Amino acid sequence: MQELDTFEDELIEQYRHHPVLANIGRLPEEDFAAILLQRRFLSLAFTPAYDLAIDLLQDEVGLRIARVILREEYPDSRGYTHSHREDMTGDMLRLGVSRHDLVHTRPTAATKGAIDATFDLIAEAGAHDASDLRLLTILRFWGEILVSVEYGRLWERMGPLLTQEGENRSRFYYPHYKHDAKARSLATAGLLSVTHPDRLATRLREFLVNGGEGAVDSFKEAERRSLQVKVSFYDQFLPALERVGI
Repeated sequence: MQELDTFEDELIEQYRHHPVLANIGRLPEEDFAAILLQRRFLSLAFTPAYDLAIDLLQDEVGLRIARVILREEYPDSRGYTHSHREDMTGDMLRLGVSRHDLVHTRPTAATKGAIDATFDLIAEAGAHDASDLRLLTILRFWGEILVSVEYGRLWERMGPLLTQEGENRSRFYYPHYKHDAKARSLATAGLLSVTHPDRLATRLREFLVNGGEGAVDSFKEAERRSLQVKVSFYDQFLPALERVGI
C-alpha cells in the first residue's frame, strides 16, 4: 500500500506544479477570471459525472459512500440553502467576476474536451473487469483529491480577497479545498475519516488488497488518466504565462 501512496503523491505533486497552477498569483486579473469562468463548467459537470459513476458501480458499499458525497452537493431538500454550485457563483462574484461574464462566457473547445474526456474515462472504467475499483479510484482522485490540489493553488490568490476582518468568507473554494483533500494514506484511512477521498479510500483499499497485481495496475492507470484529463484543462491557459513572460 505504501508503494501506491508514493505513486499517488508523486502525481499530486506533478499536478500541484503545473505551470498555470504554480504561477496563479502572477497572472493578470483577466486571465485569472478566465480560469475561474472556464473552471465553473467543470464544476457544473461534476454532479452528472458522479451520477454516471453511480449508475455503473455495482459494489453496494462503494455506492453508499458515493451517494452520500453526491447528496452533500445539495444540502437542503426544502430549498432554503444554497447548493455548492450557487456557493461557487457567490465566491466568484465576491472575487470580482461580473454577472455579465457569467451570462456570456461559453466553454472553450479545451474545456469541452476535458468534460468529454471525463465522461469517457468513467464510461470506459465501467466496462472494465475491475470496474468498481476503477470507478472508485476515479471518483476519489479525479473528483476529490485533484480538486483539492487545484483549489489549494487558487486559494493562494483568493485567500486575501475572500478574507475580511479575519473572517474567511469563502463558501465554496476554501471548504472544497479542505474536505476534498487527501488527509490520510490509503493504508490508514478509516470509517471515521472526514474528508471525501479518505471515505472512498476505506472501500477502495479492500479492492486493492484483494485484487492482486491487476488491481494495482488498474488503480495506477485510472489515476494517470484522471491526471491527464485535469492537465488538459489547464494547458489551455499556458499562453497566458507566455504573455507575461513566465
